[in-house]
This record gives sequence, C-alpha cells and structure tokens, in this order.
Amino acid sequence: MRPILLSGHERSLNQIKFNREGDLLFSCSKDNVVNAWFAHNGERLGTYEGNGGTVWSVDPDQSSTLLVTGSAANEMRLYEISTGKCLYIWEFPTAVKRVQFSSEGNQVLVITEERMGHRGSLQVFAINRDPESWTQQSKTPTRTITFSGRKATVAAWAPFDQYIITGHEGGKVALYYHDEKEPESGVDAELEEKSVDAHPGFNVTDLQTSVDKTYFVTSSKDKSAKLIDTKNLNIIKTYETQTPLNSAALHPTRPIVILGGGQEAMNVTTTSARQGKFEARFWHKVFEEELAALPGHFGPLNTIAISPTGKCYASGGEDGYIRVYWFDNSFFNSKLYGPELEVGPEDQ
Repeated sequence: MRPILLSGHERSLNQIKFNREGDLLFSCSKDNVVNAWFAHNGERLGTYEGNGGTVWSVDPDQSSTLLVTGSAANEMRLYEISTGKCLYIWEFPTAVKRVQFSSEGNQVLVITEERMGHRGSLQVFAINRDPESWTQQSKTPTRTITFSGRKATVAAWAPFDQYIITGHEGGKVALYYHDEKEPESGVDAELEEKSVDAHPGFNVTDLQTSVDKTYFVTSSKDKSAKLIDTKNLNIIKTYETQTPLNSAALHPTRPIVILGGGQEAMNVTTTSARQGKFEARFWHKVFEEELAALPGHFGPLNTIAISPTGKCYASGGEDGYIRVYWFDNSFFNSKLYGPELEVGPEDQ
C-alpha cells in the first residue's frame, strides 16, 4: 500500500473525518486551517477560513452539505461545504474540544473545556437546515449537561441519537439518554444512565463507533484500546499495546481495529521513529491479536479515520502530514477468521 501524502497544515493534526460516501476527507490542526481533500488522489478541494487558533474538531453532516468545527477561539462554526462560506458562529466561555452531527444532521453535540472557573459541559444545539435561512441559527442549546466530576474529552451519538456517549479524563466512559423533543439539562450525576471506568487513571483520547453504533472503540494514554457495548457499556475486547494511544478506528467490513499513537510529542526529538513506535497498528477485532504495523509518520499519530466504504484509511500525525492508504485486494481476500471459520459478507 503506497500512501498518498497530504501536506496542507503547518502544525500537528487534531482530527480527520471522511464524509459518508468516503470521497472527501476533512482535516483540522493546531493551526487555524480546516481543509477538504479528495480522498482518491489527495488533491485539496478547498480551505475553510475564519477560525482563530487551534481547531480541535471537525465533522461533516451525512449529506455532505454542512460542516461544523470547534476551536480554541471558544467558537463553533457552521460552514457550507460546497462554497466554504461560514454560515453561523456559536460562542462559548471556553474552548470547544469535540463536535459531531447527529445522524439526521438536525442536531450537533458540543464538548466544551473546563477552564477559568467554568465547568466542562456537553451541549446540544438544534440545526436549522433550511437553505433559505441557514444563517439564522439558535444561540440557545436545547440541552446542557454540566460535568461536576472529571471533564469529558470526547463524545459521540449512539443509535438513533437516543443516547450520547462521553469519554472523560480519568478513564470514565458514560452514557446519557437523549430525547430530542424533551431534552433534560442539569448536572451529569443526575442525568447519567450508566458509566464504566474503562481506562482507570488515564484520559480517554478518542471514541469512534461502529457502522450501526451498537458498539464503539476507545483509546487511551494507558496504552490500551477497549471495544465497548453501547447498550450496557460492557467491555467486550481489550487491545494492549506498548505505546500511549491517541486514536482508534473500526473497519466497517473487516474484523480490523486500527490503533495509532506513539511516544509523547515532547520527547519526539530525542527518539528515532522506530523507538517511538509511530505506526498505525492493525489488530484483529475478535481475537485481540496484532496483525501488522504500518510506519511512515515522523511523530505520534494523533488521529485515524477509516473510510465508510472500507476501501482506505487516513492517519494524521504530529508532523503535520496526512497519509491516505488505499487497501490492496489482498486485504479484502485474506481469511482473517481462518479457512474453517471464514465469515461470509452477509454475516459481517
């Protein structure tokens, strides 16, 4: 697999995301640039400007019409993907660490930082999707959950947007029931449905769901990734590595989990690429065995995204580069369950 190297950021990557069709890739970094790329050849489609400082999170909606970004400028911005026009800006007292559209695209969740006397929070905003009045959005969240304990660092929607999953500092993963018509606001301890101490004592660095969102994978600085059931938060599988992890992603059609991380960025200049373990690591989702490691980055991998089609994946590193790998035919033809236990496409 020969990578396509994308160079459009001057500082380290924070998050990359594919759209639903897998033909576009969106990236944000510690500079103030948000880029859109064609996944098949790495050509840059355009740049979304206006963010001040670090952009922590980016997410396109299901129809590739709207894009939302969250930044250290205490803002969440709504863009039109095709034109790059900024449609609306939400302002917060602290930095926005994670944003994500709901499956319908009519809601967006926001995780805000705990800073300067302000508690960290999870907020949900309703999105006006009428093109005639895109620039008229509600500044008031439909729901606010204030974290009294460890702040949340990552979050994602569960199936049918009925629940919201959060990953926290200290390793906690929590589940909140969400009713779009009657959303509840308050303190996390009152509204939390379930929680599990998935990575005790270490921050949850990433949380990505499966295609049907019935389970998800978390990564952590404790050098492990956990496969967790969405309904009851039972830990199904554990993937132990030798390096702190910054990101984990699930392949949509193959029993593969891709993990990325490496030695802390502050120590990179004193470490060779081999010793720093700056590789994308492929693990068998069921058997919990490491299958391969793919090097290439010159610093820690900060974010990994797999195309919804399953045909390629991308990784963004501390070195400011994005590497897009298109899988060879052998990747799809290999019998990962063994000849006797091979699963047909209809069972995957």
